[in-house]
Amino acid sequence: MCGIVGYVGKDRCIPKIIKGLEALEYRGYDSAGIAYKVGDQINILKEKGRIKSLKEIVNEDINSYIGIGHTRWATHGKPCKVNSHPHKVGKITLVHNGIIENYEELKLSLKEYKFKSETDSEVVTALIDKLYKEEKDMLKVLAKLKEYLVGSYALGILVDGQDEIYAIRKDSPLVIGISEEGNFIASDVPAILEYTNMYYLLLNNEYAVLTFDDVTIYDQEGNISTKSLEMFEGSKESAMKNGYEHYMLKEIFEQPKVVMATIKEYISSYDDLKEKMNVLEKCEAIDIVGCGSAYHVGLVGKMLITKYAKIPVNVEIASEYRYTDHIYNKHHLIILISQSGETADTLAVLRKVKQEGLDTLAIVNVVGSSIAREADKVLYIKAGPEIAVATTKAYLCQMVLLSLIALYLGINKNTLDKKLLNEYKQLDKLIEQELVRKDELEEIANLIYKNKDIFYLGRKIDYALCMEASLKLKEVSYLHSEAYAAGELKHGTISLIESKTPVISIITDDDIRYKTLSNVKEVCARKALSIIISNEEVKDKTLYSRLILIPKVHELFSGILVMVNCQLIAYYVAKLNNCDIDKPRNLAKSVTVE
Repeated sequence: MCGIVGYVGKDRCIPKIIKGLEALEYRGYDSAGIAYKVGDQINILKEKGRIKSLKEIVNEDINSYIGIGHTRWATHGKPCKVNSHPHKVGKITLVHNGIIENYEELKLSLKEYKFKSETDSEVVTALIDKLYKEEKDMLKVLAKLKEYLVGSYALGILVDGQDEIYAIRKDSPLVIGISEEGNFIASDVPAILEYTNMYYLLLNNEYAVLTFDDVTIYDQEGNISTKSLEMFEGSKESAMKNGYEHYMLKEIFEQPKVVMATIKEYISSYDDLKEKMNVLEKCEAIDIVGCGSAYHVGLVGKMLITKYAKIPVNVEIASEYRYTDHIYNKHHLIILISQSGETADTLAVLRKVKQEGLDTLAIVNVVGSSIAREADKVLYIKAGPEIAVATTKAYLCQMVLLSLIALYLGINKNTLDKKLLNEYKQLDKLIEQELVRKDELEEIANLIYKNKDIFYLGRKIDYALCMEASLKLKEVSYLHSEAYAAGELKHGTISLIESKTPVISIITDDDIRYKTLSNVKEVCARKALSIIISNEEVKDKTLYSRLILIPKVHELFSGILVMVNCQLIAYYVAKLNNCDIDKPRNLAKSVTVE
């Protein structure tokens, strides 16, 4: 959520900051702003809405060589120009990501200041200004700041009369980019890839001073920190559209490649799989925790692990898990799933269970992220940069990795055969076969895109897939979509089925295939528009208007093929409704606040 970009260097700063903010649009935002220095004057421009509105009022040719920019996702106060960042109070200009939990208390202690906005961020700006008046030294201010602030923050700061950018973070990500032309701060690496792939990763309570030719980083005790430079593994082109109309479509079509990259990381041989999965050796029970799509993929993982490993698996939403009581076994493992590795609620769960002495395993996409660093063990997916807010390729890679966990545990319990390792090596070809049917899926989207209510039905693992399929559709198309356990139809949902109501049924589980088909009959009797995704022919052709027939493969892979089709249906429905597919309203890519 939100995006920070700052630059100090030899080149004009405004074009670099604007391009950096555009590269962070995937994070979700509702306003944008920039502060830049000309002579001794700091100028601030900000606008509600997209970055293009800010670009219309900014002159990128101004000779300014130091500045900070921000895209805001509203938390404290409505989206508007006044609440937008940067904020300026006294000699301090600031951009902020995160949530300051004690801002109201702080505000009461800052009675000498008159506040213009409703934000917690302006309160932080005033606090820093007050501390700077007292200390007359920004390094001392930053060293003391953690004593005042409760919550999460990544801050980029300019001070009147100075040519430095100051930065500090706690529980909100911040990187420092290094180049020959100057130095950057940014919320995420894609913001700086136009100019450099070399960066430092700030850790909690570390702070830094950036000049045009130097960066100094301090640890939480105030000592100069000697950190190793990180190098981004991907390329700038990997974060571009490469000819696709939308990032979401590009990322759907990248799935064969990134799925195989994830697989190759773990199964060059069974011994390789065993070495990578050694954290699972003694586990007798598992809790899987995530938010949104990460929660949904956890439900798929539960079905596979419970069936083949014969151990109890509990799956919960992170924001619920952290506030509820749990009973743990002696060898209980907590698996935390997060694409960004910065999801606030999931990170809070990680810290809570570590305090209780439990073993933790993170499944993340971002190397060096907070969850990756703090978990006992981390398994990385290899999805690469995912720009579209609605996840596709990261979700699929997470599903693959959970199936590999089920495979490993199943082999140990003699419920699965090692020969399945070879079948994983064909998975990219199977996904490519599903992508070929995009024209057929676009036709299906044409049948349903005008409807306001769309239902997904399934049982067991198919129901878990329905939940993600439904979420994907409503995220990008803004249509009301609901996933329902097919057996629950008669307990209420069937009252919502009318003539031509689209009902998409997922049927891949042989054990309950005919049970689900009987539920399909019920909606067809109410004249629903029935669409079936199945790995077997449905002989009764009166039960569907369209049948999407996927290959009959092992249950470990079947859901992967189903989801590729559901992603494309969601994409084409959103496109037909002229939605902002890559940046859906009110959503953010990395949810770093509760």
